[in-house]
Amino acid sequence: MRRLILAAVLTLAAQAAPALDFQNLSAADRAALDAEIRSYLLAHPEVLVEAMQALDQKQQAAQAQSDATLVTSNADAIFKDGYSWVAGNPQGNVTVVEFLDYRCTYCRKAYEEVSDLVQKDGNIRFIVKEFPILGPQSEISSRYAIAVMQADGPEAYAKVHDALMTFRGEVNADSLTKLSQRFGLDAKDLLARMNSDAVTQVINRNRALGDQLQIQGTPTFVIADQMVRGYLPEAAMQQIVDKVRRD
Repeated sequence: MRRLILAAVLTLAAQAAPALDFQNLSAADRAALDAEIRSYLLAHPEVLVEAMQALDQKQQAAQAQSDATLVTSNADAIFKDGYSWVAGNPQGNVTVVEFLDYRCTYCRKAYEEVSDLVQKDGNIRFIVKEFPILGPQSEISSRYAIAVMQADGPEAYAKVHDALMTFRGEVNADSLTKLSQRFGLDAKDLLARMNSDAVTQVINRNRALGDQLQIQGTPTFVIADQMVRGYLPEAAMQQIVDKVRRD
């Protein structure tokens, strides 16, 4: 906050006195300028709020442009990797990609809303990127889901994905065996497959892509050329999808 205030004050001062050479002010002139700025801000604090808002908007615009460039330069890895689960409408006119961690509280919060959005909209192509970043339980969960995708296909993955997003216990060999049995899957094969090079390669590729996109937390969404870093309510996400269609 203090850095934002300082930046806003400097922006305000530069706009108010563009002809001043701030690098070569005398001590007396600098003190006089400081006093004048302070006096003005005390009399008109709303100006500082406006300057901070303008600075925030400028930073958001710069971040959005940077994100769009990152998405464009990594488009094939994001939208056409050939191994991630694709749900919703495969021919949908808007693609929503989610980087998620099964143990992430906000991923779980977004889970029902994203599912509802995809179902209600009917024209969204939804892609899940396994992105375990919250410790061993997260990685075990993702490894199991990826193993199911590779061994049993997208329909089995969909069931396991839903189960893992709502699972509340410890993820271990026993719980995954029970989960496999619940869906008629070969638990022994899946538990062995979890640590295979093929599964590790998927996780490593997703993490490398996350590094390229500067993803530091989950959930992170990519919608067209936009990135949403963090949880977003269903209505707000629908607005982004609608805007992408309009544009």
